[in-house]
Amino acid sequence: MRSTLGANICILITAMIWGSAFVTQKMGMDAMDPVYFVAMRMFIGCAILIVIAAITDRMGVMKDMEGEAAVNDEAQKRERFWTDGRKMLVKGGIVCGVVICTAANFQQIGLVSVDAGKSGFLTAMYIILVPLIGIMLRKPIHGNHIFAAILGVIGLYFLCIRGEFTIMPGDLMCLLGALFWAFHILVIDHFAPLLNPIKLSAAQFFVAGVISLVVSAVMGENMAFSTALDAKFALLYTGVMSSAVGFTLQIFAQRHANPTAASLLMSLEAFFAAVAGFLFLGETFTLREGFGAFIMMIAVIEAQFSFRELLSMITKN
Repeated sequence: MRSTLGANICILITAMIWGSAFVTQKMGMDAMDPVYFVAMRMFIGCAILIVIAAITDRMGVMKDMEGEAAVNDEAQKRERFWTDGRKMLVKGGIVCGVVICTAANFQQIGLVSVDAGKSGFLTAMYIILVPLIGIMLRKPIHGNHIFAAILGVIGLYFLCIRGEFTIMPGDLMCLLGALFWAFHILVIDHFAPLLNPIKLSAAQFFVAGVISLVVSAVMGENMAFSTALDAKFALLYTGVMSSAVGFTLQIFAQRHANPTAASLLMSLEAFFAAVAGFLFLGETFTLREGFGAFIMMIAVIEAQFSFRELLSMITKN
């Protein structure tokens, strides 16, 4: 009971960190170009996770996590991968790094013109998209997933569509980011059971940072180091707290948390993004946008479990 409560608290803190990070990402755009910001953020996260991986290796914290896969039939079938861990780490780092690089850059470019709170709700669409994309991978889909997708579309209409059925470019960038965050969850789901998750995350951040740095140069962004110094708080918060700390908390917390409760708590990321945007940037929703955000929050919750399951949880407690 105590470990479950502690895990739920860690997941809630993670949702708060990731939600508030939309504000610091928005603030970073005052001094830096978006792709260069992503590159620096990824390198900071990578550096922190390398240190964490070294510490956990010395303490033997991750050994039991890696050993858990040995008792799974699927892991036994893939035993050959364990004989060449470095090769698998490189492969996983490249695949996951390319996907997270695309997701983060779409999101960051969208934040140039989209409020932090609104971006948080648009990004939350990934929770709805994951099961829908899973259909292509022949994974089962349930009625609540379909209902959540319908609700999500309705929420998006009120949140994003303006005038004669047009969507602003920034909104579209955030939605594309949500699509690739969904892909990122799926590729992480494939590689994480085979690798130390902290090392995998460090590898993907390194790959994403290198790609973003190259793209930033090709796009002709201002890559002066002085701009990074001007945005140091935003970079440190997103690099250290959002990337390194948030990811690490999620890894350890989800080992003890109830999956349903964990999903519900993680969906609060969008809510915390809206609250942080209001408190620190003075952002507000119009009545129409607020209704759309409310519908999207319901859709995000519905995508994880049906209202019948939610009612059952409440009545049991």
